[in-house]
Amino acid sequence: MPQILKVDSNQSLKNYSKYIRNILKSGGVIAFPTDTFYGLGVDPFNEKGIRRVFEIKSRSYNKPLLVLISTKAQINQLALNRSQEAERLVKRCWPAPLTLIFNAVPSLPDILTSNTGKIATRLPKSAWTRHLIQTVGFPLTATSANKNGEKDTQTAQEVLNSFGNSIDLIIDPGPAPGGKVSTLLDTTKTPPTILRTGAITQQEIDSCLSNESTLVS
Repeated sequence: MPQILKVDSNQSLKNYSKYIRNILKSGGVIAFPTDTFYGLGVDPFNEKGIRRVFEIKSRSYNKPLLVLISTKAQINQLALNRSQEAERLVKRCWPAPLTLIFNAVPSLPDILTSNTGKIATRLPKSAWTRHLIQTVGFPLTATSANKNGEKDTQTAQEVLNSFGNSIDLIIDPGPAPGGKVSTLLDTTKTPPTILRTGAITQQEIDSCLSNESTLVS
């Protein structure tokens, strides 16, 4: 069975950083709560880990994996040639349950992007999730921690019930908040196009693009 690492949501993860990082660097898969549901995390530059995620989720290889970052500056590790509209959305909308699609850096594995040359990225609103990413020292994938066709998971126990021995570590600071999934917006198109409706509305996106206002909490 995978280890369930129970931590206080206000607790620093510094004491666990090396342990978690070693799992990820070896191609391991972890589960952790995001600003919506639990997600499966691997090093987005580790092809072994990425392939394991597709296998254990029974996920089609033509569906790219999204990646979470801990700071706006970290986007430079993943994306390039961003449009002015994309930069405006990053500056005014994030952090939020808004996943933005950018042109991917060439060093990202093709399996991660499903050979699209694009990367879906989000700066999560959850301070704890950002802290975890900062602790491990690199971005993390965060595809939903459920098998194909199953419901999204909100607790460590639900993740364990779904995957059992298939993953290496479940980090449990408490349940994920749930709610609506993140909105998926393709910023490589003009104007940016919603590919999946979710927590952030078209009106809120338009507001970020046209005004100095930010998203409502």
